[in-house]
Amino acid sequence: MTGATAKQRRVWDRSAPNYDRQIAVLERIWFGDARDWLGRRAHDRVLEVAIGTGRNLDHYTPEVTVTGVDLSPEMLARARRRAADLGRAADLHEADAEHLPFGDASFDTVACAFSLCSIPNPRGAIGEMWRVLTPGGTLLLVDHIGASSTPLHAAQWLTERLTIPLAGEHFTRRQLPLVEAAGFEIVETERLKAGTIERIQARKPG
Repeated sequence: MTGATAKQRRVWDRSAPNYDRQIAVLERIWFGDARDWLGRRAHDRVLEVAIGTGRNLDHYTPEVTVTGVDLSPEMLARARRRAADLGRAADLHEADAEHLPFGDASFDTVACAFSLCSIPNPRGAIGEMWRVLTPGGTLLLVDHIGASSTPLHAAQWLTERLTIPLAGEHFTRRQLPLVEAAGFEIVETERLKAGTIERIQARKPG
């Protein structure tokens, strides 16, 4: 585990007790129906990367099987409680998104929501998502990204001068070029909230 990854584990372990309360506010005013969007498109064997406290669990259809990984043991503990409360079977593992502990072509869907913004090596994580997807499999990403508005993008860049060293949180990253560079076929993209939220559905050829 790199130093940056170990730092992220500490950040998310510390954040875990208050995460659900804090993120709920952002979801109401900023993220919209992103979790519903993701859940409706997931199918068959689903891997959720950086599952956190499991906030997507009740958005998946009953027909899919859910496996989840997260770097933080404290976040995973809360995800396990949420799964139990929902009566939702979920196979949850402590793991690094850049080194997924699964064989090639193990999943039909890989999903990641609001997490590539803080994964130290997003290119490496997307490469791992490619590896564990079956040919023809679906990649679903939702994240906050650099705004399409120049003044707002500049404000995000200034914010990053604090958030990157403190918490590894990026606001001007954009995942779409990395997804395309990895070889995925883009099925659907949408930018919302002045371009600060992006949804991506992509397909691994095969």
